[in-house]
Amino acid sequence: KPRSSLPAGSQLPCFHGSSTIRNLKERFHMNMTEEQLQLLIEQMVDGSMRSITTKLYDGFQYLTNGIM
Repeated sequence: KPRSSLPAGSQLPCFHGSSTIRNLKERFHMNMTEEQLQLLIEQMVDGSMRSITTKLYDGFQYLTNGIM
């Protein structure tokens, strides 16, 4: 599965430190089932659509770059 292929033995400096991989796994919710992930994403999108900061950022993008 692509979700479980983090480079635990990587020599890259960004992966050094005992908490790096754990923090990535938490951020990507690797402990959740597909159904739990789907619900979480739907909740995140719903929250974003109601957020004033999303509306402000969308307005900024529209005014500065013509992106709707």
